Amino acid sequence: MLKEEDRMWIYLPSTDRIIQIAGHMLRQSVMGSDLSYEDMMEDPVLSNLYTAQTITADTLRDRPCWVLELMAKTEDISYYKRKLWIDQSRMIVLREERFAKGGTLLKETDVLSVFTLENRWYPKEVLYRDVLNQNSKGTRFIIESLELNVDIPEWRFTKAALRRS
Repeated sequence: MLKEEDRMWIYLPSTDRIIQIAGHMLRQSVMGSDLSYEDMMEDPVLSNLYTAQTITADTLRDRPCWVLELMAKTEDISYYKRKLWIDQSRMIVLREERFAKGGTLLKETDVLSVFTLENRWYPKEVLYRDVLNQNSKGTRFIIESLELNVDIPEWRFTKAALRRS
């Protein structure tokens, strides 16, 4: 997969083609997972898209958390409201709920384990769940290793490189 600004490209080995994911295709599942292509293209800076306020304190998996409510700044957004449980001492999101404009819970994300690297906390095991899909048991994402500040050659971020991966 390759993201270039607001465009996403994938390589399909069965047809040996690189295709652009656009329009309604962005809402489709990524390889049968509970994540959509739209989820993967999202701006990682939530403050660009949402206004946030702390609504309460809570405990999640024996960790004191702040619960934040994020409301969309514009109408044209996949998730109108989000709730985040943020570990108060480690400053990492442990849970997220994503809602439609009408208030329907659409997706849940749970960070099941974390690790530290260079004095910062990172998720190790994450469970994504599409709440509307009653057959879903969720999609597990596990980080087995992580390296920071690695020099990656520019050619890796091209459509041509998708075929080589």
